[in-house]
Amino acid sequence: MRRMHDMPFGAAPRGDGTFRFRMWAPAERAVTLEVGEAEAPMRRDDGGWHECTVPARAGQRYRYRLGDGVSVPDPASRFNPDDVHGASQLVDPRAYAWQHAGWRGRPWHEAVVYELHVGTFTPEGTFTAARKRLPDLVALGVTAVELMPVADFPGTRGWGYDGVLHFAPDASYGAPEDLKALVDAAHGHGLMMLLDVVYNHFGPDGNYLHAYCPQFFNPQKQTPWGAAIHFDGPGSRTVRDFYVHNALYWVEEYGFDGLRLDAVHAIRDESDPHIVCEIARALHDGPGRERRVHLVLENGANEAHLLERGADLVPRHATAQWNDDIHHAIHVLVTGEKDGYYVDFADAPLAQLGRALAEGFIFQGQVSPFHDHQPRGEPSGQLPSTAFVSFLQTHDQVGNRAYGERLHALARDERLLRAAYACVLLSPHVPMLFMGEEYAASTPFQYFCDFHDQLADAVRDGRRNEFRGFAAFRDEAARARIPDPNAVQTFERSKLRWDERQRPPHRAWLELVTGLLHLRRQHLVPHLVDQRAGGRHQVEGNLLHVEWALAAGARWRMLANFGGTATAAAAGGGTVVYTDGAREDGTGQLRLKPGAVRVTLEAARG
Repeated sequence: MRRMHDMPFGAAPRGDGTFRFRMWAPAERAVTLEVGEAEAPMRRDDGGWHECTVPARAGQRYRYRLGDGVSVPDPASRFNPDDVHGASQLVDPRAYAWQHAGWRGRPWHEAVVYELHVGTFTPEGTFTAARKRLPDLVALGVTAVELMPVADFPGTRGWGYDGVLHFAPDASYGAPEDLKALVDAAHGHGLMMLLDVVYNHFGPDGNYLHAYCPQFFNPQKQTPWGAAIHFDGPGSRTVRDFYVHNALYWVEEYGFDGLRLDAVHAIRDESDPHIVCEIARALHDGPGRERRVHLVLENGANEAHLLERGADLVPRHATAQWNDDIHHAIHVLVTGEKDGYYVDFADAPLAQLGRALAEGFIFQGQVSPFHDHQPRGEPSGQLPSTAFVSFLQTHDQVGNRAYGERLHALARDERLLRAAYACVLLSPHVPMLFMGEEYAASTPFQYFCDFHDQLADAVRDGRRNEFRGFAAFRDEAARARIPDPNAVQTFERSKLRWDERQRPPHRAWLELVTGLLHLRRQHLVPHLVDQRAGGRHQVEGNLLHVEWALAAGARWRMLANFGGTATAAAAGGGTVVYTDGAREDGTGQLRLKPGAVRVTLEAARG
């Protein structure tokens, strides 16, 4: 099987020894194509499109020369082997022969997501090296791998959120065929592959669109990164098409099973439909007709309407959303930290955790002290639990710390941390792990990039100044010790050490997480097929009760003691699925030690 997504822009092979080149440059009267050693003028139409078809072959370099003599890469480049300022390279997408063309995906209720950064997941930091580690993830109990953004970014190291060539896998990780081989191999192992994409901004280095296509941006709408991308209003159709095709491209040409859209709350779009909804519809009506395709959001606005289901439980827009609320509540419980955005979760974190487990969002219209005392969020208890991707760690929550410490290094009490893992991995939410967390990796995950000169200075200083509001960094000398994001050592420190997995204490954590995911797969997943809404919770002192109605009348119950002393509770009925630190005393009562968790399943009666 050969795959190619047909795009109205970029360079496309025609099958007769020629390539068609098409670029939107409305600010340019004339554009010249440079391909190999040849040049060719491009025809311009009234809409600002420049086009030509010339003899060319895969592997050749090409650029577009503007009227001022500056040559720029293709904004829809499929590959830029010499980084974002270099020439693009012609690619024939049909050259890769897929080995698992019959793959049709997996249903979302089976998802156990593993987020990884390609550059630090292995010592080599490549697509090919990541492929060799897929069996380890299968053995862990993972069913979906989510790659942090791979779209071409400046330099040889970075998180990926400063990408500027949205269609080109970053060359530091490998060639397009290497990424396809990774996706292909994952399907062979029964793993879904998700890709994190950034549609809210471009990075600060290597974006040439302002030079020949200022219409791509709307200076009347500002974001933290400058002028907003022009998603609405007159002339926005081409911009919207750019992103709709990008979403389809990764799913159709690379075989990804879905996308994670970064920070959709930062997209400025007043259109109907919103660009997120248009992308969701394009995926559903396109590749989603032949296989399962999922769309996951990051959305700090907690907009539950984007997660609505129809009567058949098919998502009308997005499949799920990252649930930062549950992370924040757990983090406060486990670490006691209350600085920064944790201020919203400082007063009653156990009750907030209960609400998050039962209903998804904690903030469902309540006022948020951290967000300028403005209301945030929409009611979410009507959604199925699988509409929420819940976690204890992510690249954000680890890497946005000054030193990139993982939760295991911050927890006040290991018993509470074990309880937190049981609550998340055995809840009906879709659980997600951040690479290395399954064995309590000793390596941090720090913020790193590869900028130079004044931009490098600005990023370093800006990074350190972000922490002025934290008590530990009010002193300038303390801030100066925060690692320099541009230093190679910051990147190298963040690479996983795979040999740790079989050494204490890491092996014990690996066994715990593997065991919990096994119990989830065996006892919970079969009952999530038609689960329609959230659950209910109750807090008694430091004891948390949560109950969910599952498919076909089954009930899933969780008891957890997050206090420092033992407590008692009624044992209740049902089959015990998991217990740690809880025992029955023979009178129908449970005795729960600090950090104890007990999970039971009660089958439908009759």
